[in-house]
Amino acid sequence: MVSSNAKIVVLISGNGSNLQALIDDIVEQKIAAEIVAVVSNKANVFGLERAAQANIPHQVVNHKDFTTREEYDAQLHSVIAGFSPDLVVLAGFMRILTPWFVEQFTGKMLNIHPSLLPKYKGLDTHQRAIDAKDEEHGASVHFVTPELDGGPVVLQSKVPVFADETALQLASRVQEQERQMYPLVVRWFCQKRLLMLNNKAYLDGNEMPNTGYAAD
Repeated sequence: MVSSNAKIVVLISGNGSNLQALIDDIVEQKIAAEIVAVVSNKANVFGLERAAQANIPHQVVNHKDFTTREEYDAQLHSVIAGFSPDLVVLAGFMRILTPWFVEQFTGKMLNIHPSLLPKYKGLDTHQRAIDAKDEEHGASVHFVTPELDGGPVVLQSKVPVFADETALQLASRVQEQERQMYPLVVRWFCQKRLLMLNNKAYLDGNEMPNTGYAAD
């Protein structure tokens, strides 16, 4: 019998907490999908151990083995394409991808970013939110487009920024939200409720606002 489950490739660079959240929801049959591969750009990260414990094929494509970003992305694409995924999930994958690579997976690649986009694209988002004296911070799940952290937002989750808390403390609370929201968006995609069309996100046929679904 041929499985109707969506095939997912997850890209990681570190601990893999969002990978684990996806694994758990798939095991609990909350997501009709199979993670067919986990690929890391770094060796010896705990996310690879999580994959091993779940009996998921995993490998390292180390960016340090390549002279240019283009050469790396070509090899990474070759590896991913070998699994014929329906969806590519960036789960803490700390690489800026070339426009060519992104275009190979248009509408089939999701990322989670630790800020309320369009605020604070790039790195050090938690400290930047604290330095700006923001009252709230959070995370955004979005489709990946060639613009860094610029693809259409699907879902955002907010947390208050408390006085005198550190970036590490704020990051921890944001990550708790990430582990809940990312599997939800992946589930929508696997149910074919979510898609990207003309650089806009649609859920159940309805165009989503710039801040995504249920931003509050």
